[in-house]
This record gives sequence, C-alpha cells and structure tokens, in this order.
Amino acid sequence: MLKNPELVQNFENSLLRRTHPDYFRNLQIFEALYQEARSLGVFPLKDPLEGIEIDIRLAKVINVRTSASKDRDGTQQG
Repeated sequence: MLKNPELVQNFENSLLRRTHPDYFRNLQIFEALYQEARSLGVFPLKDPLEGIEIDIRLAKVINVRTSASKDRDGTQQG
C-alpha cells in the first residue's frame, strides 16, 4: 500500500509529460510480445471464429440504444 498515492501519481504524470512516444521502441515491444504469443501457441489461431458469439453478444451490449434515434447518453445519432 502506498503511503502517499498522490505523490506517486504526480510523479507518473510528470514523467509522461517529459517523455515522448518512441515508435521504434514500441514496435520492438509489439514484435517481442507477438513472438512470445507464437511460441506459446496462441498465434496463429487454430479457429479464428472461435468465441465469435461471445464477441457479438458483448458488442450488442456495449452498443445498446435507448431508442431508434438516440444513443445511450441521450445525444442524437449521426
């Protein structure tokens, strides 16, 4: 448990402001994670459509409309 979480949060925020994203470093991290997933047998997927029903149900829940012309937050659809 942190004794002063606000101090840590301020430090993290200032660190993020001082550092800029590094595309090539992020690409290296992505490629390493992808290679690890391949070595663990996660990629390529044996059946790419496995679990698609769950994804569709989740998408429907997330995109629920309160009426035909309004979003959940009450704003007009575009």
